[in-house]
Amino acid sequence: MNIIKGDIVKSLSGRDKGRLFFVLDCQDDGYVLLADGDYRRLGNPKRKKIKHISHFSSADIRVAQKLKKGDSVTDAELRKAIRQLENPLCEGGL
Repeated sequence: MNIIKGDIVKSLSGRDKGRLFFVLDCQDDGYVLLADGDYRRLGNPKRKKIKHISHFSSADIRVAQKLKKGDSVTDAELRKAIRQLENPLCEGGL
C-alpha cells in the first residue's frame, strides 16, 4: 500500500473505525498523521499506523493538491471535501 501526503484514507481499527481522513504527513516509522477537520483537527492530528488504514482515494481535489504542495488548508476545507466524498450525489461531490 503506497500512501502519500494528500491521500484520503479510511480507518480500519480503533474508535474512529470507518471514518475518512486526509493524510497530512508520512513518517519513517510506519505511521501517518491524519486529520478530518472535525474530530481530528489540523492542530492535533491523529498518529496512526499504516496497517490500521486503507487507501480510499487519491482524488484530484483542491484540498489534496494544497496538502501535496505544502500550502495551508483549513479544518473547514477538510470537512467539506470529506463530506463531498461521503455523499457525492447529495452534495454535488466528485
